[in-house]
Amino acid sequence: MRHIVIGAGPAGVVAVEHLRAFDPEGQITLIGDEPEPPYSRMAIPYYLINQIDERGTHLRKDAGHFDALGVEVLQARVTAVDTAAKTLSLAAGDSAAFDKLLIATGSSALTPMIPGVESDGVYRCWTLADARNIVRLAQPGKSVVLIGAGFIGCIILEALAASGADLTVVEVENRMVPRMLNDTAGGLIKKWCEDHGVKVLTSTKVESIDQGSGDRPLNVVCDSGEAIAADMVITATGVSANTGFLNDSGIDVDQGVVVDDYLNTSADDVYAAGDVAQGKDFSTGGFNVQAIQPTAVEHGRIAARNMVQGNHHAHRGSVNMNVLDTLGLISSSFAMWMGVDGGDSAEVSDPGRFRYVNLQFQDDRLVGASTLGLTDHVGVLRGLIESKVRLDGWKEKLKQDPTRLMEAYIARTQALGHNAYVR
Repeated sequence: MRHIVIGAGPAGVVAVEHLRAFDPEGQITLIGDEPEPPYSRMAIPYYLINQIDERGTHLRKDAGHFDALGVEVLQARVTAVDTAAKTLSLAAGDSAAFDKLLIATGSSALTPMIPGVESDGVYRCWTLADARNIVRLAQPGKSVVLIGAGFIGCIILEALAASGADLTVVEVENRMVPRMLNDTAGGLIKKWCEDHGVKVLTSTKVESIDQGSGDRPLNVVCDSGEAIAADMVITATGVSANTGFLNDSGIDVDQGVVVDDYLNTSADDVYAAGDVAQGKDFSTGGFNVQAIQPTAVEHGRIAARNMVQGNHHAHRGSVNMNVLDTLGLISSSFAMWMGVDGGDSAEVSDPGRFRYVNLQFQDDRLVGASTLGLTDHVGVLRGLIESKVRLDGWKEKLKQDPTRLMEAYIARTQALGHNAYVR
């Protein structure tokens, strides 16, 4: 059996390891289009602040790991997939044949439509190559503008602030991490960053990136009329699934590659996993792209098993979960953190201590949550949501005091025993 996995991120690496475990004799090829060993983008911020070297970003630290597994690793770019002939076309002009194919090509950072965004000194922070440039330029005394304060932007913010550069963050929405936190929590993160020396401009749009004058080569012009002289600009304005090479392949693509419960695509013997896959959402039962590493790892494992053993292992759906460290302030969001139609909620806020908890209920179950400055109960929140356990009288207690999560979890799971995790 010839297995090919396109994409050398977490989904692809986990997939080839499980393919080898399930098919000891099969031919396995992992194709990545960057001139690096397989690495984790989530490790790049630690590289930026010199906590790890480049090798520390590698998903597998042993240089002989894939050789030992009998996995061929190719550094090549796939330009087309012929699902009828079961072949791939590569940018170098050659081709490769497969019996089973996994598309795990991940996503790419979007380039915002801003005049001047292609200027020298403007970077994304998505690849190791990007990170090398940022390390070179983000130094004490330098002026850096970060466009975008979403999840990825705030991860980069942490590293840039630690570099000692003078940092300004520009976000078009009215709060930070708007797709993860509500106005209250997002506003508290903004104040926290400002208290730690980071200038944050929300409800602000960058209109252009012009050539600067004097010692600063760039001039960032905002719709507020403010102009920021900068040595470097970094854009973090979202990502999109890498599906362009699938044009004319017959594989259905929407926001990402369309898959079923078993991570099958619309083409026989072709699967998709990770950021590129429009996978099942645990909370809604619908299908969407969840660009988070835990989902990618779960997808890779399940897809590999189905590629070898047949479509017997369904994906139950991933819980949309984010945990973010912003200059030492921990925030998190889970599942339907924004609430559901007909549901109700509870919250407690202590702005002076940067503490916030918001719980979302549907009937007698917890279906979503967001927190700020709360680190002890992350596992409890996830457990209550994933188990879909009925809270019984604990719902009213939590509405009166949302911090009693641990008590609620222990009381309900002990009362129900093993049935606490039966849906």
